[in-house]
Amino acid sequence: MPGFVLQIAPLPPDQASADRAPPLVRVGFTVSRKVGNAVARNRVRRRLREIAGMVIPGKARPDLDYVLVGRQAALARDFAAMRLELHEALKRLKALAVATS
Repeated sequence: MPGFVLQIAPLPPDQASADRAPPLVRVGFTVSRKVGNAVARNRVRRRLREIAGMVIPGKARPDLDYVLVGRQAALARDFAAMRLELHEALKRLKALAVATS
């Protein structure tokens, strides 16, 4: 069972103006009370924030908003496996940034 669910949405039109500087990638985190007490929820949120900080800046498209929904499995899930799952989720949602060279 995965440790999180990744949701994406297009950037609102007022944020995606072509004459503005390229937008920063926006990421949100949410963890339900079903996951556990406040300590457990914060632990899941911290793990998701760290994984997102490692993967999303270099791999994600800046024209999308991202939300990571934490699951209880994130408490015991291997950190490296969750990092790989985030990369795979970006790939499945066709949210990987195009390499510019």
